[in-house]
Amino acid sequence: MLSVELHAHSALSYDGRDPVEDLLERARSADLDALAVTDHDEIDASLEAASIAADYDLVGIPGMEISSAAGHVLALGVEELVPAGLPFDETLDRIREGGGVAIVPHPFHSSRHGVARHVSPAQLASADAIEVYNSRLLTGLANRKAEKFAARHDLPTTAGSDAHIAEMVGRAVTAVGTDDRTPEAILDAVCEGRTSVVGRRTPWRVSVRQALSGVPRRVKHTVLDAL
Repeated sequence: MLSVELHAHSALSYDGRDPVEDLLERARSADLDALAVTDHDEIDASLEAASIAADYDLVGIPGMEISSAAGHVLALGVEELVPAGLPFDETLDRIREGGGVAIVPHPFHSSRHGVARHVSPAQLASADAIEVYNSRLLTGLANRKAEKFAARHDLPTTAGSDAHIAEMVGRAVTAVGTDDRTPEAILDAVCEGRTSVVGRRTPWRVSVRQALSGVPRRVKHTVLDAL
């Protein structure tokens, strides 16, 4: 089994803080085997992290978190930018056309752009996997809804720290059933459901520190979007 962080953000995300080197160092110190940097609608930092991950004894998985018209979708294994704002189904198609895997993060948390309010159950079930443990949720309700949905539809499951600062990396980990330390083998195992989730809720002090550190960049992002 490999311990994999599938949901983390660098300073390239509008609400992230730390460079990829800090995320990789934290992943190594947390005894992880692989890390995916999944910035919001950006991919350059993730490609950089994947290219130097071996220097930290890690597998680097390229990817991003896409703002589809319905909400957020993780694209893992892609190496080219998937544009934001596309319909949910088209977003999934574009991810797969790029050789990637489509995972829906925090689907039932509407205040964090979960897609469940805007897509049908059949559409949600068309994803390759569902994130059923996100360590940044204040209560476990949305996680439990995601877990029940995945079980009902026989979908593979993942966990993610949704880290926006380096200290949060490794709070929620996907244990992946493979000994092959390559991105392709890890993502194949995810799609085949050879996963289990290991998660701890992010301490509220860390969440507050992360939220405060990202306020100026979020305000700038909101203003630019409105122009």
